[in-house]
Amino acid sequence: MNDLDTHVVPARSGALRRAAPALLGYAAVRALGLVALALWSGARGKDAYTLLTARWDALWYTRVAELGYGHEVRLPGGDVHSDLAFFPLFPWLERLVAAVSPLSYADGGFVVSVFASLAAAWGIFAVADHVHGRRAGVCAVLLWAVLPVGIVQSMAYSESLFTALAAWSLYAVLTGRWVTAGVLAGLAGLTRPVGLAVVAAVWAAGIASFLRERASARGHAPAREDVSEEGHDSGREHFSGEGHAFARDRSSPARERTSFARDRSAVAEDGARVGERAGAPGIARRTQAPEGALCAMDTSGVRLRRALGMLLAPLGAAGYVLWVGHRTGDGPLGYLDVQAGWRNGFDGGYAFARFVAAMFTSFPSALAGLGLVAGVGLVVWLYAVCVRQRQPLPLLVYAGVVTALALGASSYFGSKPRLLLPAFPLLLPLAPALARLRTPRSALVVGAVATASAVYGAFWLNGSGPP
Repeated sequence: MNDLDTHVVPARSGALRRAAPALLGYAAVRALGLVALALWSGARGKDAYTLLTARWDALWYTRVAELGYGHEVRLPGGDVHSDLAFFPLFPWLERLVAAVSPLSYADGGFVVSVFASLAAAWGIFAVADHVHGRRAGVCAVLLWAVLPVGIVQSMAYSESLFTALAAWSLYAVLTGRWVTAGVLAGLAGLTRPVGLAVVAAVWAAGIASFLRERASARGHAPAREDVSEEGHDSGREHFSGEGHAFARDRSSPARERTSFARDRSAVAEDGARVGERAGAPGIARRTQAPEGALCAMDTSGVRLRRALGMLLAPLGAAGYVLWVGHRTGDGPLGYLDVQAGWRNGFDGGYAFARFVAAMFTSFPSALAGLGLVAGVGLVVWLYAVCVRQRQPLPLLVYAGVVTALALGASSYFGSKPRLLLPAFPLLLPLAPALARLRTPRSALVVGAVATASAVYGAFWLNGSGPP
């Protein structure tokens, strides 16, 4: 049941078939990365599986899963590294896998990451398909898979789990499933501190919907929304989202290539577009609305579900932060003290800028500095393109908050590429461009980048790796 209150028949098998090319392509890229890691690690006398499951943050998650919270490491300089800095959903799932199977906690973390990465790929496909079409959706997933730090998606880290929850929460917002969006946002808030970005996206979309309804009520009576059956012979489908109609020409061969920027009417201002279930369990058949029925719909029920979703969204992050404050005795801001013990904070990018500037004082570190400047410039440019293309509001808010928190954090700077991994909406401007290429050429491009990413991931994980 969506915000239009029209009956739908789930077509889960059809949705999976639609997403199958994206998921198969994603699995192939990740398999290539794992093979490269195994070969590189073997040549260096290291165990690839240990690198994936028993180093850096993976060790902290495993310890929380096995023994619960309460462990801390006091460093000679006075810093205190507490396991309270790690949000609980990922270790809870590790514990669950270990409890129902003969696997260890570390094995459970790997299993969770593998399945979560596939769920994340499907969620990214669903969002991109909804905005740009199926072919662009497949390309968006492949672009996420071939990121230079894509190997993290296969590690016993929480990035894949968080990205899956965030992507499906955003898709729920785009399709008007407010309660689902709120629940998933709450779970994302139990996974990583950047869950704030998902909460902000849900709230921004919800507030925009309320404001639009109020403006519509003051200005004129709500227009009659046209709900039609899928598969009719007219060649056009009409979808509506809370007072804003969307019409798509099914007969147009350029449908797959159409950018959101080219048709502002394509998505409501908050991005909600109800009726097309492209990447997730969808609609087998829509019910024809009887004459006058839409005018009598329970709009108060829509508002109630939206408000409930907005209330649910922050509960995960807020609950854990308040629990940490209670446990440490430092009150609501206790979690910030825990992060300070890890030298994590937010200074708007000042420390990062100083770090980059220091790299230009010598050679060859200046080359690395140029690479960092180019990388940051690319991220900022991609977000500017997202804004210029008028991506749906929840995607802009989510990507903006993730990017700001990653670039503005004063934590260890080697973590920044990993922290940007969940910002998949930044790839949406590139996905349609890749989709416009002929299949052999796009396959060649993806294959070449995937190979380079696999080699870099193996080199990186056998070296400094993701702290």
